[in-house]
Amino acid sequence: MTGERLARALAAIDAANADDPATIDIDGVTRPKEQAHAEMMSAWVVRLDPDADEAQLLAARAHHLRRWAIPRADYPDGRSGYLRWRTALKKRHAEDVGGILAAEGYDDATIARVQQIVRKEGLGRDDAVQVHEDALCLVFLQTQFDELIERLGHDKAVEVVAKTLAKMSEAGREVALGLPLSEPGLSVVTGALSAG
Repeated sequence: MTGERLARALAAIDAANADDPATIDIDGVTRPKEQAHAEMMSAWVVRLDPDADEAQLLAARAHHLRRWAIPRADYPDGRSGYLRWRTALKKRHAEDVGGILAAEGYDDATIARVQQIVRKEGLGRDDAVQVHEDALCLVFLQTQFDELIERLGHDKAVEVVAKTLAKMSEAGREVALGLPLSEPGLSVVTGALSAG
């Protein structure tokens, strides 16, 4: 029963993310962006923590559930606006996954735990939340890194990546450094490591 319920919940999350108007090319296949990111996130969580529990698997799949529903453009430019947007997103992702999980018959404690991981509460103290953060950073490096460098330029990208690496565990950083990176990506990571 548990395996069937998990499969149904993951399918419901995937269906919600399938509506993403933004797309991404993964291995030559164009996919809804958040749906593809959610699958990559799930794979990273399992790789980083082979004993990941059901709450971790659900949180990984729902980490950016329907992210496009709250556009960044709805918030002011700058760091303050960005942080307000991120806070609103975490709250919305947690609410949306809570509704899906309740419909699938999950108990309140499991729903609360998934929501806690999605909101990244306990980062640096909670191993499951740290795995979640590491996986998020790895998906970012795999799918958005070169675009970020192109948009921000080398120096600003170094600052962003230094902050990203600082949020990761030592194990997560080791995996990140093993990713195949473009020449500009490798230059930014090298700069971020020497800056950190």
